[in-house]
Amino acid sequence: MAASDRMVLGPLVGAIDQGTSSTRFLVFNAKTAELLSHHQVEIQQKFPKEGWVEQEPKEILKSVHECVERTCEKLQQLNIDITNIKAIGVSNQRETTVVWDKTTGEPLYNAIVWLDLRTQSTVERLLKRIPGKNKAFFKFKTGLPLSTYFSAVKLRWLLDNVEEIRQAVDDGRAMFGTIDSWLIWSLTGGKNGGVHCTDVTNASRTMLFNIHSLEWDPELCQFFDIPVEILPKVRSSSEIYGLMKSGALTGVPISGCLGDQSAALVGQMCFQDGQAKNTYGTGCFLLCNTGQKSVFSEHGLLTTIAYKLGRDKPVCYALEGSVAIAGAVVRWLRDNLGIVKTSQEVEKLAAEAGTSYGCYFVPAFSGLYAPYWEPSARGIICGLTQFTNKNHIAFAALEAVCFQTREILDAINKDCGIPLSQLQVDGGMTTNKVLMQLQSDILCIPVVKPSMPETTALGAAMAAGAAEGVGIWSLNPGDLTAVTCERFEPQINPEESEFRYARWKKAVMKSMGWETSEAPSNGADK
Repeated sequence: MAASDRMVLGPLVGAIDQGTSSTRFLVFNAKTAELLSHHQVEIQQKFPKEGWVEQEPKEILKSVHECVERTCEKLQQLNIDITNIKAIGVSNQRETTVVWDKTTGEPLYNAIVWLDLRTQSTVERLLKRIPGKNKAFFKFKTGLPLSTYFSAVKLRWLLDNVEEIRQAVDDGRAMFGTIDSWLIWSLTGGKNGGVHCTDVTNASRTMLFNIHSLEWDPELCQFFDIPVEILPKVRSSSEIYGLMKSGALTGVPISGCLGDQSAALVGQMCFQDGQAKNTYGTGCFLLCNTGQKSVFSEHGLLTTIAYKLGRDKPVCYALEGSVAIAGAVVRWLRDNLGIVKTSQEVEKLAAEAGTSYGCYFVPAFSGLYAPYWEPSARGIICGLTQFTNKNHIAFAALEAVCFQTREILDAINKDCGIPLSQLQVDGGMTTNKVLMQLQSDILCIPVVKPSMPETTALGAAMAAGAAEGVGIWSLNPGDLTAVTCERFEPQINPEESEFRYARWKKAVMKSMGWETSEAPSNGADK
């Protein structure tokens, strides 16, 4: 395409995709959904104590500014006019909790990341106040079990343990938000009139939100003892929240906001009841659209808000299976064990092995999420022999991601009653062909991957571009150029798949009940 042709592209939409391990800014053509350019920055995670995971909110914000500026530079090099960017969507890692000072704009503590485990004692203390210590006590309001995973428990910990935050709350200076709120507030002016809001999908992950009335719930705020005035205003996932106040895109409306898993559901066009997608990122998240009815799981899944694509549009719900550790297991093999230098090498090692040779890896680094919700579990590698080498461990690590997905798919099939005939997949790990083939083999159904894997960012862009007052994107699947897909068909017999899955389940049982909160202190974990 000649440079002169490139300038006439029609309207463009930008998407900020703020994930657990990296931040990206991507720009799409609103008419074709073609990805034109993007920039990515890796985010540091801090592990101040065992089980603690933190990030610096200012580093996250800086990474967003950097990604926006660098992407705009790249577009200008391609001779694409950045004034054609008409809207910006935000998708974000969910549950990660930030409290900041609205007068200075400064965070009052590091962000506590979703998979952080420091709140285990907080959860146990709260459980004592619930009849029968029932973890599912608030399920019909929130769709969630009481767990270290959700924001309310993290916020409770911050109020109990950080004097600066308590003081700021007393003085009326504190603001709470998940990452979307922190970014939107900062980008729309911060202490100079920034907009303090969130969308229904992110709000539904705090454990303070009633997913039926779509409002902060006074009873839940009272139970967690959280002042409702520090919470953001809840809006739909597709409307103009405010305008960018600095940088190359000053004046462009931020008009889409979705938690990353909801964004991927939208980006995969899963608008029909019963459609499902699985995203392979730091964790693994399988969402199944249940339409306008909230389905409550009998098998350890969460009920969550899928999207509400406009103020006057209906709210849609999803069943979700959440796995804490997926891509993070590859990062662990790289950073902690040093058996690979890059994440891509894991695929090569696994391919060389071709089998785990009876070795099973349960990466329960942050306990087990769905369908067990067992915080006492810890990671194990079992079935080792003198023959086992790093190739087998790499294979077992990939297989672990597939087995965890299989457990969730089984639960979704039981809750919905209709087995999925294929699985739509996306996320960083889907570039790993060994993983995708393994996934198909272990599920015994085809795995379908779109040629453009950036569906999370695409979903945020779609919500932004379709917002009232922007209106440059059609959410009718027929209006977009057909997305080409790669299919992986099962290649092993179902009996072998069942045998391996049964062995995996045995390994999972061995990983449970490992950690007890009464463990004697050896000084290492303090």
